[in-house]
Amino acid sequence: MKFRKTLKQKSLGLKNYLLIFLIFSLFQTKSLFAQETGKLPNIIWLIAEDISPALGAYGDPYAYTPNIDKLASRGVVYSNAWTVAPICAPSRSSLITGIYPTSLGTQHLRSEIEFPSKLNTLPELLKAEGYFVTNRDKTDYNFSAEGIYDHWSSQITPWRNRTSTEPFFSFINIGPSHEGSVNNPENYKRFTQGLDPSLIHDPNDVQLPPYYPDSKETREVWAHYYDILTVLDRNVGEVLDSLQADGLLEETIIFFIADHGFGMPRYKRWLNKTGMHVPFILSVPEKFQDWAGLDSLVEKKDELVSFIDLAPSVLSLAGAEIPAYFEGTPFLGPQAIGKSKREFAFGARDRADDMVEMSRSVTDGDYIYIRHFMPHLPYIQEGFIFSNVKVAFKALRDLEKVGKTNEEQQKLWEPKPIEELYDLKNDPFETRNLADSPEYDQIKARLQTRLHTWILESHDLGLLAEAEYMTRSSSSTPYEYGKSQDYAVERILLEAEKVGIATEEKLISGLKDQESGVRYWAVMGIRQLKSIKEETAVLLKNLLKDESASVQIVAAETLSHFGYQEGVVEVLERWVQDDRPWLALMAARNLLLIGPNARPAIPVMYQVLDKNLSQPGSQRKYKDANFASFTSWALEWALQELGESITVN
Repeated sequence: MKFRKTLKQKSLGLKNYLLIFLIFSLFQTKSLFAQETGKLPNIIWLIAEDISPALGAYGDPYAYTPNIDKLASRGVVYSNAWTVAPICAPSRSSLITGIYPTSLGTQHLRSEIEFPSKLNTLPELLKAEGYFVTNRDKTDYNFSAEGIYDHWSSQITPWRNRTSTEPFFSFINIGPSHEGSVNNPENYKRFTQGLDPSLIHDPNDVQLPPYYPDSKETREVWAHYYDILTVLDRNVGEVLDSLQADGLLEETIIFFIADHGFGMPRYKRWLNKTGMHVPFILSVPEKFQDWAGLDSLVEKKDELVSFIDLAPSVLSLAGAEIPAYFEGTPFLGPQAIGKSKREFAFGARDRADDMVEMSRSVTDGDYIYIRHFMPHLPYIQEGFIFSNVKVAFKALRDLEKVGKTNEEQQKLWEPKPIEELYDLKNDPFETRNLADSPEYDQIKARLQTRLHTWILESHDLGLLAEAEYMTRSSSSTPYEYGKSQDYAVERILLEAEKVGIATEEKLISGLKDQESGVRYWAVMGIRQLKSIKEETAVLLKNLLKDESASVQIVAAETLSHFGYQEGVVEVLERWVQDDRPWLALMAARNLLLIGPNARPAIPVMYQVLDKNLSQPGSQRKYKDANFASFTSWALEWALQELGESITVN
């Protein structure tokens, strides 16, 4: 009986035999390829921060980027590449893991999650294949990167630190194009001080998007961005020249990408094409062309590419097995053979610094559909990251203060539509929302259905408040909790999809549900209403003692919004003092949202600020650049709005 059981356990169906055959064939092919070419390709990721495809290679006449254009001339320009999040840390976490941020729990900026011990990052998988793996200057993955690289440095030539001629994979963060370089005049001067005056862009030649005022300040900041792109281009040139000097240019596959769109309002942090569409240029030496599966050395591709596909594509190019837990599909290398081209690319926007948000998007390359699950929160919320410390935001804020914004600009301060749908070919600036146009119902339904399916398939952790899933996963990791049967993702999503659509009567039952995730979204749905009945207010008051702190907090803010203040401040005061930073942050942000009604909490706010301060003599004001700072920024802004004399920074 034992022998028969063992035979049953070891029996394989036809699919498993085929899988084994393909894996065996892959490694045979890898061995033969290495023999013919000398070795497997070196692979470099050149990652620019905060840029859109505003390059000469993409037909932008205002850009001066000769080195990037030269790279494009010997490779492939992908015109339809999309990141998975319009902000850096979530985007970078997907690049290095092959897992959606919303599956991993890394969808917020910034967070500190535990990476599952049973999973491996891309550098670790390549290291196991004999690659020398390096990082230049920055990780920002929302989890610790300790131990995953062989070498760290600020050099643009990390391959020179190898002790042998093994192939290398280098994650090279390059260029000064982060939003802070452009929105801070001193940073801009520092980065461009060596730039030839003839290369400085004329602000009068800027083509302004409709979301920006035509002012001297706005034209200057956009011209400065293009100046910074020229500096970035020089950095790329230094890498290419170094590879050429070392005799490695024809041995190295180069990816040039950006983590998300321009670091400007209505770009970075926005799920629109402006924030999600990124440059992607692939340079493949002739000897690796067939291995990569390219038709020719010089071509342009308009196929849809998502960042989630880059990690598996690199493993395919390295001849390595792609883990089953990777959520993307390779489009390069031998393992891309027989794979269907991507039909949809997905995106997620969640908390950025202290500003809570939850929106999701899907595009087929022709249209983009966006679903906002917290539509009452405007695009530009009150807070430090959208303040006058950034030149571009100041120009918009100054205009809004005096009531001179046009229709497109004013949208940035108003509640968001529940749904957005744009025709990307005929409306490149995404100004005409087609979500409520009957003639586009079929297109919207197709994208809407696919987004719903993706959220379920990926077990999107954003359906739980950050404080909720961090609490639930305290004994494991967010990823492992999200994949467990304990996560009632389908039930919670059905309630979340009622936000902005369902009536008060249809939302009330959710307030009594046994699943706290359902109760959370029922409260959020009620928050969108213009008014509520007294019996609804009673149910919300009961939730001030809910077993879930997240439900308590959103119930408190919702009650305050509808004019019920009893017990509200006490709930927020309790949780803002909690030692779990994600709970303290959530409560701090909601203290800001209730406005003048937070006045009784002023003493507690100051106590929390004092608790978060760094030790005397530290260069940083608060204990860390994550939760301590974000919680404090929310409280500082709330105190400022309450008339307290305090500097927000």
